[in-house]
Amino acid sequence: MENQSRAPASLFGNRDFRLLFGGSSISALGDQFTLVALPWLVLRLTGSPAALGLVLAAMALPRAIFMLIGGAMVDRLSARRILLLARGANALLVAVLAVLVLGGAIAMPAVYAIALGIGMATAFAYPAGSALLPQLVPSPQLASANALFMGARQLSLFIGPALAGLVIGAHAGHGAAEARGLGLAFAIDAASFVFSLASLWLIRTPADRAPRAAGRGVLADVAAGVRQVWADQPLRAFMLYAAVVTAFVGGPIQVGLPVLANSRLDLGAASLGILMTANGGGMLVGGFLSRAVARWAGGRLGMLVLCMDTLAGLALAALALVHGTVYGALLLAGVGVLAGIAQIAIVTWIQQRVPPAMMGRTMSLLMFTFMGIGPVSAALAGSLLKLISLGALFAGAGLALSMIALGCLANPALRAIGTARTEGAPA
Repeated sequence: MENQSRAPASLFGNRDFRLLFGGSSISALGDQFTLVALPWLVLRLTGSPAALGLVLAAMALPRAIFMLIGGAMVDRLSARRILLLARGANALLVAVLAVLVLGGAIAMPAVYAIALGIGMATAFAYPAGSALLPQLVPSPQLASANALFMGARQLSLFIGPALAGLVIGAHAGHGAAEARGLGLAFAIDAASFVFSLASLWLIRTPADRAPRAAGRGVLADVAAGVRQVWADQPLRAFMLYAAVVTAFVGGPIQVGLPVLANSRLDLGAASLGILMTANGGGMLVGGFLSRAVARWAGGRLGMLVLCMDTLAGLALAALALVHGTVYGALLLAGVGVLAGIAQIAIVTWIQQRVPPAMMGRTMSLLMFTFMGIGPVSAALAGSLLKLISLGALFAGAGLALSMIALGCLANPALRAIGTARTEGAPA
């Protein structure tokens, strides 16, 4: 990439990285205000968990459906421009929500429509953000850059919900007083987008000046991206592995943890917060360990990830025996460390391996693997809990992960993960 020949020695000596990191970190913190306020708003308007489920589905479904198209548009138009437009749309939608709530004019049809719009915007924002970073940072610094971004996201998960709770709680009550708290939370998120938009406006990348290929439709670009991934055996093997793991493990954990906190643990909702914080803290530690561990693993990154998933599966299975918050938090912190190491190492490997012209489509396929399959897995896990115990759900999911990972150790394509793309790699 063009920026690599003139890249500064320090990440924070890189002006464009500073702009992206600063704007994205502030925006991620602001997002937590909406993530806390929106469910509370829906429950206050309807009192119905089913309505909340519909709102979350209105966000998740378009995000999954349009994710692949978003990746193709990123490669066609430039990651920075797509991210600028997507975050601008998000800012406008959240600002409209704030105005409606503060003005006492909010109703559920508007909430559904705004949730749908946010889902569509994030379908373009996610692949754009992942594709933009490799354009700003030289390849040897990608692992550190990814770790910093993940660390910022984890910190926003620690700090943001607490701050949002304070803002909303300061206006606790009914009617206009509570609306002011909720409206202020949405307004803070909308304001946080301003920092992200300003930083993106100031960033310049070589892709902004590069000529764009013409003549093919967006769906043809999506198909080309799928063919590119399928032709790369290690990358194809990892995508399939991630899809299987998400199907068997993602949903049971997403559904099982709230049920565990509600039915077995001593602090109720606070226990769930502690479990999630422990897992996030573990991921934060794992992210900063990732570069050193990946360097130690060398070209054996695939084997390292499979061994870590084997251990993570055993820890998740052990949740079947947990009846105390502390023990659950320790297990999830350990899982978080393993997940943080693997996540940063794998994402960095993909960013180093994939041609820049295919980055948006490749990252959208990776995200679709999790965001498209995850909600289906969660729905199935919820139905399964009507037939089996919570302990059986955790034990089955954890042992399935360990067995899948151990079985995949025999796959030569997965074991080959860890090498960068060669010049002759299919594009």
